Amino acid sequence: MKSFSSYLLIFLLSSLMGLSSAAQQAKARPDSLQADSSKNFVAKMQGLSKKYARESSAEFEADKATIVQIKVFEEINRTMQKAKIYLRSHADTVRTKAALHLIEQDFVAASDGVLSNPGSGQTFRNLTATSKILGQLLNKAVSLKANLDLHQEALNTYRYQLDSLLSVPSLFKFPTDSAILIKYLQKIAVASYEVHPIDSTLKQSSMTAQTLLNSANILVLKLQTGLDEIAVFQKDMAENSLGRDFGNIWEPAAAYRPFGEILKQAETKGWLTLIFYAENNSGKLIILLLLTLCSCYYLRSLKRIYEENELLTGDFDGQLVLRYPLLSAIVLVINIFQFIFLSPPFILSVIFWMISCISLSIMFHKFITRYWMRVWLLMVVLFLVTAFDNLILQASRIERWFMLGLSLTGTISGIFILMTGKKQELREKMIVLSIGFMVVLEFLSIPANLFGRYNLSKTLLISGYLNVVVAILFLWTIRLINEGLYLAFSVYTQQDKKLFYLNFDRVGKKVPVLLYVMLILGWIILFGRNFAGFDYLAGPLRDFFGRDRTLGNYTFSINSLVLFFAIMGVAVIVSKIVSFFASDAHLVHDKEDKDKKRGIGSWLLLVRITILATGLFLAIAAAGIPVDKIAIVLGALGVGIGFGLQTMVNHLVSGLIIAFEKPVNVGDIVDIDGQAGTMKSIGFRSSVITTWDGADVVMPNGDLLNSHLINWTLGGNRRRMSIVLGIDYEADLDQVKTILLEILEADPRILKKTAPVVLYEQFDSSSINVKVYFWARDFREAGTVRSDMIVAINAAFKKHQVKIPFPQHDIHIQHSPEPKKG
Repeated sequence: MKSFSSYLLIFLLSSLMGLSSAAQQAKARPDSLQADSSKNFVAKMQGLSKKYARESSAEFEADKATIVQIKVFEEINRTMQKAKIYLRSHADTVRTKAALHLIEQDFVAASDGVLSNPGSGQTFRNLTATSKILGQLLNKAVSLKANLDLHQEALNTYRYQLDSLLSVPSLFKFPTDSAILIKYLQKIAVASYEVHPIDSTLKQSSMTAQTLLNSANILVLKLQTGLDEIAVFQKDMAENSLGRDFGNIWEPAAAYRPFGEILKQAETKGWLTLIFYAENNSGKLIILLLLTLCSCYYLRSLKRIYEENELLTGDFDGQLVLRYPLLSAIVLVINIFQFIFLSPPFILSVIFWMISCISLSIMFHKFITRYWMRVWLLMVVLFLVTAFDNLILQASRIERWFMLGLSLTGTISGIFILMTGKKQELREKMIVLSIGFMVVLEFLSIPANLFGRYNLSKTLLISGYLNVVVAILFLWTIRLINEGLYLAFSVYTQQDKKLFYLNFDRVGKKVPVLLYVMLILGWIILFGRNFAGFDYLAGPLRDFFGRDRTLGNYTFSINSLVLFFAIMGVAVIVSKIVSFFASDAHLVHDKEDKDKKRGIGSWLLLVRITILATGLFLAIAAAGIPVDKIAIVLGALGVGIGFGLQTMVNHLVSGLIIAFEKPVNVGDIVDIDGQAGTMKSIGFRSSVITTWDGADVVMPNGDLLNSHLINWTLGGNRRRMSIVLGIDYEADLDQVKTILLEILEADPRILKKTAPVVLYEQFDSSSINVKVYFWARDFREAGTVRSDMIVAINAAFKKHQVKIPFPQHDIHIQHSPEPKKG
């Protein structure tokens, strides 16, 4: 193709040639002819320039179209490659289809007895179980629907990009050159050949995704509608808790369903609720297992200490927690930490309670009296039978007669125990109250069942036995914790890693009152869950805590605030537990353990700061506090620090300097401005020094750094001592030196590597002064060693008749003779 410069050059040459020719002709023509000739020439030049301009513009447009075409073809290739990769990685819609089909099957199974085959009335347990299952299925369906939406959007985006690229106007500007045109048409044909199958695949995948999306939308709608219907049933049941559900027990049933089908339905729904809940709470289950293993390890370590010291009694009286450490750990962890599972399915709670009951029964063997062991086993058996009956979700006449038998059994056995029980043999007297409450509930369950109050009767039935079993489990949980704390406190002499370095002087011998309160609240929650109106009573409370509130531009809820303070509280507690590594170093007597303790303690301040900082950031993130608001608070703190908190900040920064520079560590022997003792702890703002008098001196970190600090531990805990004495002028100096060196070398508390030195200093008025220098191995024993050396030297000098003179003056009195008398 000719460029614009070529056209311009040709135009200039033609113009010059035309002007030269016109000039030569003008010389041979008259003036009038010359004027006509000039006009013709100008017109010809103007026509020629327009022609060249059109051709140049056409060439420019063609070049621009070529550049655009190249870019378009490259973009088409990139888009096709991305589409191919996406189709290969997301082409499997079989799993999605299978997942939707499985949800549909589970929906049909869950709806049985509620939305389909309802019988003559609804039951509380059936509504609760079905609601939980449908809720989980809805979450799965919504998740699948969201994935299908994204998949459909991606497919449509690729199709739109290809259609847009193939519709670019520049692609339809064909070259004028025939050879170039043929090559360009071939290029278009190849691109069309490559795009067509990808576009067809995208179209087919989009249609498939749309079909699945339609199915997902229908399924979500069905699940949501089912949940709404169940919510209406639950509300009616809560408002009519005392109303009649079925006819009297002796009257013919209004609807009949084989009992085998009812059991199969209960089994299916039970497994569904358990599997779904376990999938969503697998992390909590792992935490529960880890807590059990840690508790078991702790109790086994404590038991080993008692075995080594031969402190275990044969009947384990007051030591039941050590009898079977694994079983004790299971009972403690399950009963305390079961509340981390929010709204668990009843079948999971039954599994927890069954494991706890079996563990406690083994621990009770030959520990409690035979009579109360039989009572406990009877209560456990009746509870487990009632619990499994509570797993039956749809009412039947067979089950109602069975429930009547359980109620009568509980009432009669409870009255018998209260009338003839050996209460003086009970180790936990409050168990009698729970048995009496059980009798009341089981007795009330009988008329409720007889006169068609099925849901009320079943609730009272399970609540009666649950009340007894949970009360016993909780009472013995507190007893076992008290035993564990008391036993650990009794043998605790040092912070052992096997006991997780816990300081039982600080933990105490008994369970805090807060744990009693928490377990009572837990009993109320477990007891209340059995009643239909419990959720509606707790619902407004949940709404109150979960409702969003606005303060200025910040939106928060009480739940977020509680979560913030809970996370910070956990961080502070963990930080304080870590501080046990550095506290009470005087309880550790082994030198190797002390050295390890110093190594650990030197980093404790940094570890505590890291824990608290991490807790703060996690709490802020969990509570959803905006970062810009934190910046405002920090700015305000900066102003406050600049004016009124300089001293406090100085101490805090000094604490960080101590942590990094380590001029002193926990456990070091120090002397600060006359305050000598052991460094007990290093905190954020201040440090604690335990003096030799037993007092704890709290010293701000700023004062600690600014004082003249003597750290004896940095020098290896040794100290040079000296003894000054005087010997008689008649003594053998070599013998005295030998005696002194033998005494010093015989004492193992004196370092031999740096040998003792005996120096004769000067001749005094009544003695020759001797100075003895030696190094005591331990700073804390230096005074004692010096005292013992003085005693030993005195005894050795007496034995070898070396005199230690005392200062004396000889006074000579001269009498002058009396004058003779005349």
